[in-house]
Amino acid sequence: MPATGAKPAGTHDEAGAAQAVQQMFDSIAPRYDLLNHVLSANVDRLWWWRAARQFRQVLNKPDAAVLDMCCGTGDMTMALLRHRPQNANPVLAADFSRGMLARGALKFGGPEFRTLKPGAPYAIPLEADALHLPLQDQSLDLIVTAFGFRNLANYDAGLREFHRVLKPGGQLGILEFSEPGGLVGKAYALYFRRVLPAIGRLICGKDGPYSYLPASVGSFPAPPQLIQRMNVAGYTDCAWQPYTFGIAGLFTATRPF
Repeated sequence: MPATGAKPAGTHDEAGAAQAVQQMFDSIAPRYDLLNHVLSANVDRLWWWRAARQFRQVLNKPDAAVLDMCCGTGDMTMALLRHRPQNANPVLAADFSRGMLARGALKFGGPEFRTLKPGAPYAIPLEADALHLPLQDQSLDLIVTAFGFRNLANYDAGLREFHRVLKPGGQLGILEFSEPGGLVGKAYALYFRRVLPAIGRLICGKDGPYSYLPASVGSFPAPPQLIQRMNVAGYTDCAWQPYTFGIAGLFTATRPF
């Protein structure tokens, strides 16, 4: 049966899964950036840059309302801000892990930052659950989420909630890991399931989070399946663009008029 949402080990329902994910990311927040860059050999920076560039036409509009959901420590937010013009509306950077969000806020600006650089693009941190956004219907032009969507306790509910807050014509981008096929896929699977958890445990001092990562990717819907879910949720122009031999990829969709 296709996965309906994230299910960390030991959880039995959506509320328990959400709480486990929240606690997990709070616990690894202090070393999250280091681990990301080490484990991906800095390729993750390229993925964020490419994903942000995909939406540059929207981001270049000063009045565009933009949300980076599951923003973590803010690297996707920073990539989005590079395409925002002077005096543009701030990007909303949301996450339900307070530990991750606090570290992200140090990167993407605040009152002191705006005082030093008047008019510079900045983001506003927002502690929020992706399944219950504190935003009005049809209020956003763009939602981007990078490596956070697969951690939602209910994928379909997440797609519906994003659809609710997007304006007609608004765009959605979901950057996520995937499992490539062929020889690359076999080598990647070995690294992802054996090497990555060991490195994560060494740096982080915890076993659970970096054992959860390959398990969560393995149970995440394959690109055709997620595209089907996006269509069912009411999106159009649904597509997937693979990055780095399909190790990651960007799902794109539009809320129709």
